[in-house]
Amino acid sequence: MNMTDVCDVLEQLYKQVLLGATLENDKQDYAVSLNPAFSDHDGRPAAFSECSCALGVHDEHLPSSVHLATVSAAPVCLKSHSQRSRAREAKLLQLTVMKVMVARILAAETECRAKEEYREIINILLKSSDIDSTLTYMFRNPDKLLAHMASNCLALLLYFQLKEKITLRQSWIAFCQKNLSEYSERDEVVYCLCTLTVVMKEIFKDTCSQKTEILRQFLTPLDTVLEDFYNSLFSQHLENHQDPSKAVHSLMGSLELLELLTASRIHLGLHCPCQRIFFLTSARVLDVITWPIQAFVKRKSILFVKKSLLWKVGEDLCRGSPPPFMPGDRHLEADMLVLADAVLRAVDQGLLRTLSVRGKPSCFGGGELQLGCEQVPASDHVILRASSLLVIKSLEIKFQNCASADEMQVDLQRFMAELLTFLKPHLQPSLWSHHPCEWLSRVFIEQDDDILEAARASMGIYLRLARKREVTANLTQEKEIWDHHTHENGYNPHCIFLFFLKSVGFDSTVLLDFLISSETCFLEYFVRYLKLLEKDWDEFFTICKCLDVTKSSDSINVCGWVSSLVQGIELRPLAALGSHRKARAAVPWASDTSPKPSKQTVMSKEPQATLPTSHLRPPQASQSLVNYDSSDDSEVESRDLCVANGKRTSSYQEAMKKIRDTVGTSGDNTERSLELLSGSLVSEEWNTPLSMDCDAAPESIASEVGISDRTVKCFEELQGAVYRLQKKNLFPYNPAALLKLLKRIVAICNKSVNPL
Repeated sequence: MNMTDVCDVLEQLYKQVLLGATLENDKQDYAVSLNPAFSDHDGRPAAFSECSCALGVHDEHLPSSVHLATVSAAPVCLKSHSQRSRAREAKLLQLTVMKVMVARILAAETECRAKEEYREIINILLKSSDIDSTLTYMFRNPDKLLAHMASNCLALLLYFQLKEKITLRQSWIAFCQKNLSEYSERDEVVYCLCTLTVVMKEIFKDTCSQKTEILRQFLTPLDTVLEDFYNSLFSQHLENHQDPSKAVHSLMGSLELLELLTASRIHLGLHCPCQRIFFLTSARVLDVITWPIQAFVKRKSILFVKKSLLWKVGEDLCRGSPPPFMPGDRHLEADMLVLADAVLRAVDQGLLRTLSVRGKPSCFGGGELQLGCEQVPASDHVILRASSLLVIKSLEIKFQNCASADEMQVDLQRFMAELLTFLKPHLQPSLWSHHPCEWLSRVFIEQDDDILEAARASMGIYLRLARKREVTANLTQEKEIWDHHTHENGYNPHCIFLFFLKSVGFDSTVLLDFLISSETCFLEYFVRYLKLLEKDWDEFFTICKCLDVTKSSDSINVCGWVSSLVQGIELRPLAALGSHRKARAAVPWASDTSPKPSKQTVMSKEPQATLPTSHLRPPQASQSLVNYDSSDDSEVESRDLCVANGKRTSSYQEAMKKIRDTVGTSGDNTERSLELLSGSLVSEEWNTPLSMDCDAAPESIASEVGISDRTVKCFEELQGAVYRLQKKNLFPYNPAALLKLLKRIVAICNKSVNPL
């Protein structure tokens, strides 16, 4: 049988399978056509009749649609280029048809009769030939496309066996054990990792309820060999490799598989030893960042560590929202502490100083800047954000397991000083000419989820230290030192929240968007902050007054600012409440000088008919987050977020449908809905609304508004908007406790301004 005839059969089969059509000929015949030819050491394909015999099929059983001539069982020597090309095409067609056939079997929309026919053909291939060995042998092929296709085809066949509860062949397990016993740059290792990665991704994409058992069946034989492989990998020194490009390719594949193993621990609830590899080798993973290697590998490594600390690894692979902490994982708390300690140890040894964050200017189309164009040096803000989150989140995790307030304060000062020093050259104008707490909003403003994760972690650090200090910080002098420490090291929660509000233009619609959205942890952070604000209003008011005064000047001396703040605290704001309204001098920070919020953060002022599509995913945060009885309860909520996910998901989807239906109606309802979803959420008692676009407001009015006034006004607008949504049953969860919090905060403000 010549290669042209083989290709004709395969092309006909491919068209039928692609359409999901039923097949005309005998299944054995098609199995013959699909079996890849065994190769000798010269890479020459064996005769087609050899494959037929291997499957127990003779020439007379070949498809009737094609008349095939028998050939000798001896290998055919392909001497011409055209013959080799046809042989390559035939192999690629075989692999493609097998991939499409397995995909059709797994697809729900495939007709049952066609699905059964495809399943029978694949079963014949699996039972009648050592297809695994044939495909793994192709990993050695110098043709990279052929080797890659063989890897992907083998992965789907393995997944098919797992789904059909067919025991994996021992030849495949032996291949993995042989090639992954230690690190190597051989092609077999690279494509073995690729095969494992594709199988893991298929398991993640599956919607069946037996995913955990399928994963257990797949990983159990590989537990020990994977541990040995990664221990060998991370003990390598890149400079010793003869071909650095091969080493980088192998390293990228290894990191991708390691990320999937870690993600499976989070999302699938399985606890195999190989799923802990990253946490147990985290110090050596961090060492990869210091290797003399390309920047994209370092970036992948640092982002992987960041997502692991935030418990967000693999979130783009799963259709549902995973609980932040999987119940039953007895090693989780210890593993997270090991990871946090490894990060802090690496930072202490100079990790941040080894990072190169100078990025090349972006060009439309991905090309280089033309000659003569001015190149403005830019910083890689992805790395800046990831590095900052590494430090702040690791400190939060460590402090949850630390009992000494003095030790925590020393560690915080040391690591925050290291972080702020690292950020200083990359923030223009310099952070040192502004308030230290502004670092968070300036680093993270382009990424909504990251800025709120950082703010939440900073809040957790502050609350942990504050509770430890409550017993010993009764003296006024110690209180002053404590306040100075929170500002100097950039983690004062009031300053961080005020700078965040500044970055979004004090716009209540942005906060409403965050509360409704499932993309961020704003609900949890906001509730914790409101509870702190309720107890610590005097401190908040004093900080607002100091910001009003200091921001009216052109520059700020940080030491002088903190000193003036401490002196202002001594007066206590309640003693000066009568002069509060008179003290609202020109405040450019609170009005004209506020930068325009980023596109990722701020909702448009124009009426919108629907909410953003990114917000249609079910929320991650738990409904219980707004039902705390005290701020102390918020310290441990992160381990209980999975309680109300199911209920909130359905209510969220129903609420979104109601909002869209309401917007779609005519008359007054349409007008009110558009007003609700746009920026027109200002309470009626505010006769002079403040626009996000500060230039639109009269300068004389804007200059008279203090920071505390704008903050409380934002709270009032938010309270009114949430109340109107709740009244129409359009809010995705019960906001009653949140509304009570906002109401108490506004009442405290009104009482402080008008004590009579």
